[in-house]
Amino acid sequence: MKKKFCQSCAMPMSKKEDFGTKADGSVSEEYCSYCFKKGKFTNPNITMDEMLELGLKGIDANTEMSKPVKFMIKKMYPAQLKKLKRWST
Repeated sequence: MKKKFCQSCAMPMSKKEDFGTKADGSVSEEYCSYCFKKGKFTNPNITMDEMLELGLKGIDANTEMSKPVKFMIKKMYPAQLKKLKRWST
């Protein structure tokens, strides 16, 4: 099974609780539970730069990642974020 990533913040989604919900309550396959609830973005006015800042803070706060992994992800994150559905239009 191909791993899913939120098309707003790039968070990996694997467990049911990771996925957001559509307006009818069904699972959103595109967006995570932090970004999308009941068919709407939880922060509809956030800019891509603000999302980038939040994502980088989240990477820094992750205690399960080693420093080299964090460094690599932080280097790749800006380019990956630009490719996501929410920001690529």
